[in-house]
Amino acid sequence: MGSPSDGLSGAIPPVATPAAPAGARAAPVPRARSFWTDAAARFRRNALALVGLGIAGLLVFAALFAPFITPEPYDVAKFGQAWQFPSPAHWLGTDGIGRDFYTRIVYGSRVSLFVGLSAQAIALLIGLPLGLIAGLRGGRADFLIMRVVDALWSFPRMLFALLILSAIGSGLQNVLLAISLTSWIPICRLTRAQLLTERERDYVLAARALGASQRRIALVHLVPNIVPPLIVALTLGIPEAIFAEAGLSFLGLGVNPPLPSWGQMVGESVSYINFYWYLALFPALAIALAMLGFTLVGDGLRDALDPRMTR
Repeated sequence: MGSPSDGLSGAIPPVATPAAPAGARAAPVPRARSFWTDAAARFRRNALALVGLGIAGLLVFAALFAPFITPEPYDVAKFGQAWQFPSPAHWLGTDGIGRDFYTRIVYGSRVSLFVGLSAQAIALLIGLPLGLIAGLRGGRADFLIMRVVDALWSFPRMLFALLILSAIGSGLQNVLLAISLTSWIPICRLTRAQLLTERERDYVLAARALGASQRRIALVHLVPNIVPPLIVALTLGIPEAIFAEAGLSFLGLGVNPPLPSWGQMVGESVSYINFYWYLALFPALAIALAMLGFTLVGDGLRDALDPRMTR
């Protein structure tokens, strides 16, 4: 009679795992990439976004180093050299009182970038807190803030800026004030809309169920998740502010001479455009280039910061 183990003679014997060689190290576990690392990688793969970044970088370089890359001050008039077409002596020609047009266009980038960046900074300082209050507190605070937003939003932005400048006068600071009075509205509306969407997500409900305070939920969970769309909105707002300043200066309500502005330069050359074409062409190209550069950067950021994008 066989032993009880005879019935297991058909069982599959266990497979022995070979021992690792002496001195061998375990394979490193790859570290998970963060959201911002993935976003930067997606942005670098976007050729148009890199082109826009190059254009924006060129404008920033020109604005910062204008005194070092121009042959003379922007307000030096040489009447004997007036109305000269582009030449090796004056790359972009001269205007009606002999000022070097290349110099004035380079210095004009300072005005455009100052207005564009400052207007968005003011928009963030005003629109973000009001949007947070409206989106987090709700109730009467939300009602009052949104009624003010609706009232201001009903006015065309350019018309509103014209009314402000007609009342307080022209000048760089006044132009910035007129543009900034309405530039915060899209940021406020976007912040509120994002908060209303995010606060109903599962991760917020879970944090609330675990006993997290409203302040912690707002600072740790809600606010960081609305940063990407805000970055995109602020970037796309820069070309809008640049175009608004150019339009106001074109109408004579913007920057005061002799400070150069691209819109002002186009407006001054309208009467001579049939004869001195370069006076309108070059500043108009500068406006278009600035708007194109920042728009491409904004579009690239929108695609890169979209969490639905794949790696």
